[in-house]
Amino acid sequence: MGEPIIALTDIEKHFGAVIALGGVSFDLCPGEVHCLLGDNGAGKSTFIKIMSGVHQPTRGTIRLDGREVRFPSPRDAMEAGIATVYQDLAMIPLMSVTRNFWMGNEPLKKVGPFRFFDFETANRVTMEEMRKMGIHLRSPDQAVGTLSGGERQTVAIARAVYFGARVLILDEPTSALGVRQTSNVLATIDRVRKAGIGVVFITHNVRHALAVGDRFTVLNRGRTLGTARRGEIGPEELQDMMAGGEALAELEGSLGGTV
Repeated sequence: MGEPIIALTDIEKHFGAVIALGGVSFDLCPGEVHCLLGDNGAGKSTFIKIMSGVHQPTRGTIRLDGREVRFPSPRDAMEAGIATVYQDLAMIPLMSVTRNFWMGNEPLKKVGPFRFFDFETANRVTMEEMRKMGIHLRSPDQAVGTLSGGERQTVAIARAVYFGARVLILDEPTSALGVRQTSNVLATIDRVRKAGIGVVFITHNVRHALAVGDRFTVLNRGRTLGTARRGEIGPEELQDMMAGGEALAELEGSLGGTV
């Protein structure tokens, strides 16, 4: 897969006396989907917030293209090509797809001393980028709130890719979607990978991870339990690692196999 775009080594994060992360290592290569799995409370959200500049690590190193870096803010991470699509998507439902796509990066045209939103360019690019992701809009003026959950996820992903993401972090993008919408989002992730972008896919759904993942790293209580490549691990083993398989096995044995 080549050299990693980004590598995080022995990352710790303390919130006072609480240790949210106790030494997590993770790296991502171009054109790879690296799935970060774990149950609720495993430390996934804290880890991606460190990767995206929301939190600063207490200990550990972050390297981008082999060079040690710090991201004092999310804007610094974005300027380095690290984009995060959170579950809430940060979209305004009553605004058009075009307005949401270009929010904060509006193309302008100059007429005399005045500058105006260049709707013609914005609408054309929005439609083109959504078509690349397999979404055919009725109109760029269509309100985002009229799209399905999967289509809104695709708008957010297409926006990040268009504005230069090299690392795309997806925070539970399929958690609240139906079967068809989930399939569309997973197909979008595959398109992004084929464009040479590294994707960090955070999920607690083993089936969704195995559908698109190249590597799988499991977190449990703020620690890395292990990393495996596609074909090296099955769904049952991944599920057991996420759930604390040893503890469940001990409990099952103590209850006579009734768990």
